[in-house]
Amino acid sequence: MGNSRQLSRLWHAVLFAVVAAAFVAQLVLVLRGGADVNAAEGEAPAGTGTRVVNLLSFFTIQSNLLVLAAAATLAANPLRDGRWWRVLRLDGLLGITITGIVYATVLAGQVSHEGLALWLNAAFHYFCPLWTVAGWLLFGPRPRVTWRVVGWAFAWPAAWVAYTLVRGAATDWYPYPFLDVTDLGYAVALRNVAGVLAIALAVAALARYLDGWLARVNNHG
Repeated sequence: MGNSRQLSRLWHAVLFAVVAAAFVAQLVLVLRGGADVNAAEGEAPAGTGTRVVNLLSFFTIQSNLLVLAAAATLAANPLRDGRWWRVLRLDGLLGITITGIVYATVLAGQVSHEGLALWLNAAFHYFCPLWTVAGWLLFGPRPRVTWRVVGWAFAWPAAWVAYTLVRGAATDWYPYPFLDVTDLGYAVALRNVAGVLAIALAVAALARYLDGWLARVNNHG
């Protein structure tokens, strides 16, 4: 048990270090007017303040920051618990899983990166999703996922969708092509949102099942 806790601390410390370094490097690039790994090719340059707000408006970045916060707490205490911590942990897990799925299946072919941006893209869209999901499966902690936690966890994605559509209507800027109301119209954009939320619900249901099943397996082991 002690070795498992130490390994969990190390696992989440590595996750924290990689995501923190990637986010700081990405922020520096944006502040200097460089590439944003989430931005579509050909996107017009914007002012510094707008670029920073745009960066923080990406679901990818918010998911990575939620993972960063959860990883910091688990590196300090692998058995961390608490009502709102459970929501934070599940939001990070759901968000980064959806990030990995959507990027790999929809967005990867629409952007190209080189140099530092290539490595940042790998950190945000590949390393973090895989390392986070693997860490959750290996170390938990569990049981932590209830249907009540799932319900509260969906408050953040719902708020993100509302914010994205309202800000997009005001600025004509949308973080992802499949949400671009200007090009697609509201009917298609909302249909795409519904599809992503359906995937998120399926992932949440799977997480709820695996959390209970793995807890029982570990207790009997």
